[in-house]
Amino acid sequence: MKAMRVWTLALAAMLIALPAAAQQYPDKPVRFIVGFTAGSATDITARLFAQKFAEAWGVPVMVENVPGAGGSVGGDRVAKSAPDGATFYWGANGALTINPTLQPNPTYDVARDLAPVVRLLIVPSILAVNNDLPAKSFPEMIALAKAQPGTLSYASPGVGTPQHIAGELLKSLAGVEITHVPYRGAVFTDVIGGRVSMTLQNMGAILPLVQDGRLRGIAVTSLKRSSVIPALPTVAESGLPGFEAISWFGLMAPAGTPAPIVAKAHQQAVAIVGMPDVKEKLAALGFDTTTDGPAAMGDVIKSDTAKWAKVIKEANIKPAQ
Repeated sequence: MKAMRVWTLALAAMLIALPAAAQQYPDKPVRFIVGFTAGSATDITARLFAQKFAEAWGVPVMVENVPGAGGSVGGDRVAKSAPDGATFYWGANGALTINPTLQPNPTYDVARDLAPVVRLLIVPSILAVNNDLPAKSFPEMIALAKAQPGTLSYASPGVGTPQHIAGELLKSLAGVEITHVPYRGAVFTDVIGGRVSMTLQNMGAILPLVQDGRLRGIAVTSLKRSSVIPALPTVAESGLPGFEAISWFGLMAPAGTPAPIVAKAHQQAVAIVGMPDVKEKLAALGFDTTTDGPAAMGDVIKSDTAKWAKVIKEANIKPAQ
């Protein structure tokens, strides 16, 4: 009985101490692990937020690039880190919702080994066509694809990327056959030159080419029109109701990270995303923002994983060798 009483008191002390620990947190440097190389959109946004976290928290917040396997190597590093608030994963949706199905032998389980903190950035892709293609709108492009099955092609940043998976979803829902052409480098050159008919690409990367007329944007892949280029209609309103294929970025922590620490990181991220200078920089990169907390972000990961697993399996997509 005495031992039970001692254990109960110890447990109560732990529960009381957690908020106090969160108030003192962080008292040492923090790492944001990025699963891509320096200069990528994931890296650029991570560094923007890391700087603001460091200014607010008064400790170094460092970005560490751990590229490989479409971001999954970095995710694995975080999944196997101590759940003490010293390590976070600045993750993109590809690694969190596509790779679990695409990768044949994942080294960690997103749902089991990582804890959602906050989803912050949303960026749709733009479907853009070569200027000589006789299609001025999304419905005209679909009509052309149906009239000439297999003759049109679309470029993506590579096999298994969100843009590739989005293209396969579009083909399935529209009932058209458009040949996928994966790239690892200058994806736009061949579309501008007419060797590939069209491309799906993150808005931040392709927006300047659409704005200066080198490519003709015909639709965005978000459910709602983007605030960055509101004149461009969505795929959903242009003939495929409900179509959505966006990229997003957010913070994950190792599973088991104390809830008060997760809450503090979430609250700080929300404050940062509302800063005028941050808003201006994100808009220039083509990003819309959100502030989904742990529960909402977890729901998005679960639903997106199921959605993309269906597309991957039906299209028989295999990881690039």
